[in-house]
Amino acid sequence: MDSYSDLLRHLSRRLGGSVDAGDIVQDTFLRIQKIPADTDIRNPRSYVFRMAENVAVDHLRGQKSRSRYIADGELPDMEDDQVSAERTVDYRQRLAMLERAVAGLPQRQRQVFLMHKFDGLSHSQIAEELGISRSAVEKLVMKALATCRDALGDMMN
Repeated sequence: MDSYSDLLRHLSRRLGGSVDAGDIVQDTFLRIQKIPADTDIRNPRSYVFRMAENVAVDHLRGQKSRSRYIADGELPDMEDDQVSAERTVDYRQRLAMLERAVAGLPQRQRQVFLMHKFDGLSHSQIAEELGISRSAVEKLVMKALATCRDALGDMMN
């Protein structure tokens, strides 16, 4: 049987028929491509399914996190997906403040934060890559998030 179809079916069941299953499969295969060719994987099928499960969990966490900040009815209706000038300016101001906050982080915090939030690596993957403990990664990410939250201050509300 086709691994792609098997994985897609498995994730669709796990996610309750979610349309995101295809995206998660795609993300999984993109991550697999980053694995060095000489890596010894004893059971490739199990490895891929486990990796897909991890990607799905990350995806669900991201959705949950986003929903905390953006409620369904919170966004104003915009005709033809047009964004108001005020909203664009607000977004750019927030982004500039966040960029300054990230740039001002201590080097190791910034590195770990970017690896986690922008490269999509798990705490365990970062710990392994940098040769530090998972706990250290968690603390660095938490400190970086707190610093960014403080830097944005009233812009978060």
